[in-house]
Amino acid sequence: MYEIARRLIPGGSQLLSKRPEMFLPGGWPSYYASAKGITVIDLDGNAFRDFTVGGVGATVLGYADPDVDAAVKAAIDQGSMSTLNTPEEVILAERLTDLHPWADMARFSRAGGEAMAVAVRIARARTGRATIAVCGYHGWHDWYLSANLAKDDALDGHLLPGLDPAGVPRGLEGLTRPFRYNDLDSLKEIVSTAGNDLAAIVMEPMRDSDPDTGFLESIREIADKTGTVLIFDEITAGFRVTTGGAHLTLGVDPDVAVFAKALGNGYPISAIIGRGEIMQAAQNTFISSTSWTERIGPAAALAVLTQYEKADIPAQLVAIGQNVKQVWRDTADHTGLDVNISGLDPLAHLGFAGDDAKARQTLFTQEMLDRGFLAGPAFYAMSAHTHEDIADYADACREVFALIASAASTGSIEGRLRGPIAHSGFKRLT
Repeated sequence: MYEIARRLIPGGSQLLSKRPEMFLPGGWPSYYASAKGITVIDLDGNAFRDFTVGGVGATVLGYADPDVDAAVKAAIDQGSMSTLNTPEEVILAERLTDLHPWADMARFSRAGGEAMAVAVRIARARTGRATIAVCGYHGWHDWYLSANLAKDDALDGHLLPGLDPAGVPRGLEGLTRPFRYNDLDSLKEIVSTAGNDLAAIVMEPMRDSDPDTGFLESIREIADKTGTVLIFDEITAGFRVTTGGAHLTLGVDPDVAVFAKALGNGYPISAIIGRGEIMQAAQNTFISSTSWTERIGPAAALAVLTQYEKADIPAQLVAIGQNVKQVWRDTADHTGLDVNISGLDPLAHLGFAGDDAKARQTLFTQEMLDRGFLAGPAFYAMSAHTHEDIADYADACREVFALIASAASTGSIEGRLRGPIAHSGFKRLT
């Protein structure tokens, strides 16, 4: 199926993060027949428990959550599209602004990248300025990828390395400028050189760790002083550590916040919420799309929020992530492997040390797959992960870490691989 896809679909898939080459070239089960809880069944009928990125971070409740699916099926039965508007979008706007008392209004789209483009358009319309300071990964659109026009590695560390901004107009050069997380001076440099043209500071409030003391507070002060719109990208971090944006735990409010992924548990929905005087600028420009008015996305989001009310989902996600990180630590200590463990607890990252680190990572994925687990350099917790699942995963990790340690001691890591080493950045497929 994937060989056919490579002939019919440029790049092989719609999402770079789902390319088999990013996991196990030639060996990754590229397509699924069904998914339920944390179990994914491939086209050959093989069942795997998912200990990777859980639908690329979109399914915090697990695959095919029955309550969310029931709400979606009801929305379909009632008609997913009409000439009139769906009331669910109004109810969802109320729920999200109630969760974020600093916000007054909301707009909705269906994907994270386009929601970020909406937020940036609103900020530019509000301020009449053009320059954007960015910190983090914010999608594929021209406004963001144009950062690589001035310097082709400008977004390394924010985005995957190796991305050529082909097709992005040269006229956008210099309008998007990255700064480093927990490095206030790198932002101040942008503020100084942008002068009165800085429209927005766009950033993930939490990345691999919490912000340094005073970092976000200082950014809030800079935004206020310069009349710049502060946009928090909560597409990844949102609804992981608390019900709502991660910034609610940090004591600093943005002017605009953007959500996607976890908000719909796999159904397409994204939200842009913000202060009323800023959001009203959407009426001074043209932001509109037919698919943003369908019923399924808002219905799914409301069902997800109801689940969060019933159970403390973020606490479950944090605990699951902590348990998996501990499995990695204990297993590495037992086998003597040198690993790097990082990331927020629900968004954990595992890195192998050494010159052959990527080969070790690929071998880990290969061997875990043989033992019935989808596994890789990241683990995104889903509330459907059980203690039994984690215990079984730990047993498999102990076997595989020991195998990697043995292979490393004899210099035979690559010799154990049944195919090429996984890609670490963007590579054009031939």
